[in-house]
Amino acid sequence: MLTVALAGKPNAGKSTFYTAATMADVDVANYPFTTVDPNRGVTYVRTECPCLDREERCGAENCRDGKRYVPVELLDVAGLVPGAHEGKGLGNQFLDELTNADVVLNVVDASGATNAEGEPVEVGSHDPLDDVDFVEEEMDLWLAGIVDRNWEGVERQSRSPDFDLESALSEMLTGFGATERDVTAVLRELEYPDDPKAWDDDDREALARAVRRRTKPIVVVANKVDAAPDGAVDRIREGTDKPVIPATADGELALRRAAEAGVVDYDPGDESFEIVGEVSESQRAGLDALRESMAAHGGTGVQTALNAAVYDLLDRITAYPVQDAGKWTDGTGNVLPDAFLLPAGSTPRDLAYAVHSDIGEGYLHAVDARASRRIGEDHELTEGDVVKIVSTAGP
Repeated sequence: MLTVALAGKPNAGKSTFYTAATMADVDVANYPFTTVDPNRGVTYVRTECPCLDREERCGAENCRDGKRYVPVELLDVAGLVPGAHEGKGLGNQFLDELTNADVVLNVVDASGATNAEGEPVEVGSHDPLDDVDFVEEEMDLWLAGIVDRNWEGVERQSRSPDFDLESALSEMLTGFGATERDVTAVLRELEYPDDPKAWDDDDREALARAVRRRTKPIVVVANKVDAAPDGAVDRIREGTDKPVIPATADGELALRRAAEAGVVDYDPGDESFEIVGEVSESQRAGLDALRESMAAHGGTGVQTALNAAVYDLLDRITAYPVQDAGKWTDGTGNVLPDAFLLPAGSTPRDLAYAVHSDIGEGYLHAVDARASRRIGEDHELTEGDVVKIVSTAGP
């Protein structure tokens, strides 16, 4: 399962985002370090279910009338403060939690109502762009410190006649989630001495920054947009080269709780909602204000941010393995029961391995269930493909 991590300074709304996205009970409060131990839960990215191309909806547990929700892990890391990479505010402990993340959502307070340490200040008095830059900088310098502390080992390995720099760096960085392919790609874009003993601090820092960019890409979540001054989100977008998603985690949490209570008709990722239950005048006023914010930004932004991280930044597609290519069912008659997130460019064999290693090892061929035709082993799957895998390990 892919892991999406929430990072940012204290009191930016990470725990509220986490609660809204997972509906798990966590501490949410208006003070720094509400979260100390990381929260881990399951959330979902949203896509169109292939059942929309059939006469009837599939009825799968994670399909709501053709809105398909595919699970990913969500990790809520405690708030970071300036100097986190040096251990300030337990920063090293918190940064260590990011090692297994595939992508990072940097949650910033777009309203500018919290300072660098996460303490409440007057709305608009703090520059959210500072928070965009600081989280990335803390992550980069933290990894640079790890590289620096382990460089002596790379130098020792370089004395061996069969020394390979890419392998040595991959071994050092594997705990950070970097593969040999990642290291090879990063080294291609850098200029560096052939001899590791000739590398200086700048060389090692450049390596760390490039590895972090490749293995921990960042989406900026401009949270508290409903309380932000006019033009705040545009200014954030103009000041960074990263995707910026305006969001109101408070609004999303309110809608999900209202939907559970039968007060509103709302599915995560919808651009609006309908009031279907009894509400007080004050509740209606609050919901009307939220509806206006959603109309301005295309929703609450929580689902949009998750989708941007997985489908856009990580470039994933959704594929649906089935056993019956005609009925699109598994062995017990469930229609489209499973959905897998795969890297763009994946093949039917890759899907087979995603289902189970034995299925992958015994792969024979695959059938495109939409077209009812066999597809080649090197065929590249696309979003929404329904595929029957034929394997010696199959039923």
